[in-house]
Amino acid sequence: MAAPKRGRSASAQSKPGRSLALILIAIVALTGGMFASGHTTPRLGIDLAGGTSITLRAVPEKGQESAINKTNMDTAVDIMNRRVNGLGVSEAEVQTQGSRNIIVNIPKGTNSEQARQQVGTTAKLYFRPVLATEASAGAATASPSPSASSSASGSSSSSAKPKATGSSSSSATPTATATSQGRAASDALKADASSSASPSATPSANSSSAASAAATKLEAQYTALDCSKKSVQNTAGKDATAKEATVACGKVSGVWYKYLLGPAAVDGTDVKKAQAVYNTTSAAGWQVTMDFTGKGSDKFASITGELAKNTQPQNEFGIVLDGQVVSSPYVSSSITGGNAEISGSFTQEEAQSLANMLSYGALPLTFKTDSVTTVTAALGGEQLHAGLIAGAIGLALVVIYLLIFYRGLSVIAIPSLLVSAILTYVIMALLGPGIGFALNLPAVCGAIVAIGITADSFIVFFERIRDEIREGRSLRPAVERAWPRARRTILVSDFVSFLAAAVLFIVTVGKVQGFAFTLGLTTVLDVVVVFLFTKPLMTILARRKFFSNGHKYSGLDPKALGAKPPLRRTRRPSAPVDPKEA
Repeated sequence: MAAPKRGRSASAQSKPGRSLALILIAIVALTGGMFASGHTTPRLGIDLAGGTSITLRAVPEKGQESAINKTNMDTAVDIMNRRVNGLGVSEAEVQTQGSRNIIVNIPKGTNSEQARQQVGTTAKLYFRPVLATEASAGAATASPSPSASSSASGSSSSSAKPKATGSSSSSATPTATATSQGRAASDALKADASSSASPSATPSANSSSAASAAATKLEAQYTALDCSKKSVQNTAGKDATAKEATVACGKVSGVWYKYLLGPAAVDGTDVKKAQAVYNTTSAAGWQVTMDFTGKGSDKFASITGELAKNTQPQNEFGIVLDGQVVSSPYVSSSITGGNAEISGSFTQEEAQSLANMLSYGALPLTFKTDSVTTVTAALGGEQLHAGLIAGAIGLALVVIYLLIFYRGLSVIAIPSLLVSAILTYVIMALLGPGIGFALNLPAVCGAIVAIGITADSFIVFFERIRDEIREGRSLRPAVERAWPRARRTILVSDFVSFLAAAVLFIVTVGKVQGFAFTLGLTTVLDVVVVFLFTKPLMTILARRKFFSNGHKYSGLDPKALGAKPPLRRTRRPSAPVDPKEA
């Protein structure tokens, strides 16, 4: 009986159609997501789009090296972000880089010198008494100010006004009744002028008239101030000194309010420590606790004692950071002891944010400008154009090489390069709004280098197939035998490239990270394309006569490759047997 033929089982046969369908679905899904997001082009970095890039380095005070930590750096980023927004820039980036650097990227159209001054100076934090406040024109109708008899542990209403109390007497409740908006601005200014007058018994007429003129001017500014306009929210009263009354904007329960504020009573540097805590003893929820220095404790006790005598809003103090009111809690009694709590309907995020802002005045950090790079839009466009030309030249050279040396196999390699390019473009476009990825010039260089890495993977696979053909095998078995060896080589090569990109991304800062990120991304995509597109497509085309018969233009011609004749098994002749003697 004839022996059964040996062959590969059906379950062991590869199914290239599934792989091709999978990568096609992924491309369609990613492309659809790109168009749905509205970001159809990659986000460009400063060096390509034009703008200003500022690198700031944190410098701790002597003996305070531990001050450079994630919490303090994140707080500094938040403050600088507010300042950049104050310049009217909507697409600026402020982010930490490494452990002690902050990068500020501001798009074209911004004064670089003004931007450098804004982000490089120390934040100004003051506690100012509130003289008058009301919702700005054009703002939504605000809910009535809560009654001053709200519990010290915080009201359940989301619109409740925060309250400041001493840490040791948080159960105290105010006794004054609330007013609709407090006194008129003019009355408030007159009261403030009289309370801050010179101690001389008979002030001169000149000083009195000067104070009256200043009060009139400030009243006009307050009347005209419209904090519903974004352009004035961060700039109103920003240049006022600590000793001057001023106007400012602040957001309360989603509504922008304008404030008339008196001279600063407490400086931000008088705050020793501020932190967000959850009060579990009185179910007051999230609170912000403050510890003052010895000098700050006396100042705070004095101002809260004065404010407690007034009704709302004159019993409030505005916490003003860089000219904007971040909170305006009210007080009902003098807060002594150097400790205070601000309670209200805070969420954890709101309490943490306020604590960070209060802490900024006490941060033992300064920031020095390491570099300021300004790129005009014209220069950025030229660099982008040059990068695209370089990429096109590199791609054209690779295609020419494939056509000359691999002929018909370029039908597989060129579509693979195209698929890799599509995936790279779409993912970069999605990463812009997703994680803030910006395509800079080094990143373009990384994409150009990736063309060679991707082509190298194809070449490894094709050469393995050719080696099998040289051994005398036909194309289809050659493809299946070559793939495991080529796969191992491709994975090792790509792993080394990815490892180098990861190390480069971790140990470097600045634009070099763009090169490393792009190189790592394209290396991963190379593996995806080779496994899900190149190999399945090669398996399918190996069944076509053009390739399987070794056409001279297929790139797999056995004669051109110097293939050995196929091995044929022959039966060994039997050894002669000597006849035995009878």
